[in-house]
Amino acid sequence: MLHGRKQINKRGSSMNDLSSPLAIPAVTGLGEKGLDITLPDGKTHYFNYYWLRDNCPSSFSPVTRERSFDIFHLDVPPRAKTAELEGDMLVIRWQDEDHITRLPLSWLETYAGGKSRHDPADLSRVAWFGDHYPSVPRFSQPELVADDATRAKWIEAMLVHGFTILTDMPDSDEGLTETAELMGCVRPTFFGTYFDVKTHINPTNTAYTAGALELHTDTPAEEFAPGIQFLHCRVNTVEGGDSLYADGVAVANDFRQRDPEGFKLLTEVPIPFYCEHDTYDARSRQYVIELDQHGEVEGLTISQHMADIFDLDQKLLDDYYPAFCRFGRMLQEEKYMMRFLMKGGECMVFDNHRIVHGRAAYTATSGDRYLRGCYVDRSEMRSTYRALVSEGRFKA
Repeated sequence: MLHGRKQINKRGSSMNDLSSPLAIPAVTGLGEKGLDITLPDGKTHYFNYYWLRDNCPSSFSPVTRERSFDIFHLDVPPRAKTAELEGDMLVIRWQDEDHITRLPLSWLETYAGGKSRHDPADLSRVAWFGDHYPSVPRFSQPELVADDATRAKWIEAMLVHGFTILTDMPDSDEGLTETAELMGCVRPTFFGTYFDVKTHINPTNTAYTAGALELHTDTPAEEFAPGIQFLHCRVNTVEGGDSLYADGVAVANDFRQRDPEGFKLLTEVPIPFYCEHDTYDARSRQYVIELDQHGEVEGLTISQHMADIFDLDQKLLDDYYPAFCRFGRMLQEEKYMMRFLMKGGECMVFDNHRIVHGRAAYTATSGDRYLRGCYVDRSEMRSTYRALVSEGRFKA
């Protein structure tokens, strides 16, 4: 779509190296465990026989789109009897099996050298700061329901920016469900399938009070905290209660430059979180700053009100606690803090592993404030996006 990784070198060289002379493809050697073949990129690449046999096109069902061949049932390790080129195909006749494999050379180039399959959902994140509110990507909920192309743009905005605002939301519980299911399946937590943010007489969470709520990510005590949060504002007429949001990617990227040793501690040392009440006792260990497969900052897990007793070596805490506090203070700097008042009929959708959120205190008796929320996993969001924008491995 519109974005690609900035750190191209972290993905390896381009599939077609323009600096190499074009070559006539040729099988240059049959070994005991694999073969060598010169591809059009001018380079000779090695391919393992197990891998070639396992990925024969005939190994996959066109109906289920799953592998139907079971390599566990081969009596002996696969080995090529012959391997030759027929046009733009590599044709392998197997030594101990009455089977022929035909693989396009272009397909072999895609995976030569252990390259990963292209992922359209692996997009570069764009960091944002406290002045971001006027630029927040906004989408009308009825348009998302009506048009898949608009839905794809919305999910792309989530992948890139981590925060969007939906308008024209139906004033109903069903409206939130319908909206969340545009992205994936609603994911329950120990709070239930949905949660209602309003003032409770006997609150089980700080969010259920009228007090200020520090910047945090939700449910860090879950082993795998949900990835995307939907927060539907049904009504908001109270005095105060400004919403607070900050992009953890922006803060952590700056922290990496400001405090390299502290950054290293927060990415390499997991700390405990908990959430305990009468019917549940959830516990987990999480890294405060999370890195993706490219080594880039992916997000955060942080919550002062759900941090458990840090059970680290006390000497390690001599360095860890100061780094943790330096980072926590950075999160609260005005440079990063986006403040606004949510309006009835809006839904905030944000990456719970990237965006920290909180709330200023409000006067509970000054009006009505009711938010209803739920979660969807990030993997569900990425899956939906891939299905919307690409054909995957199997063309329909």
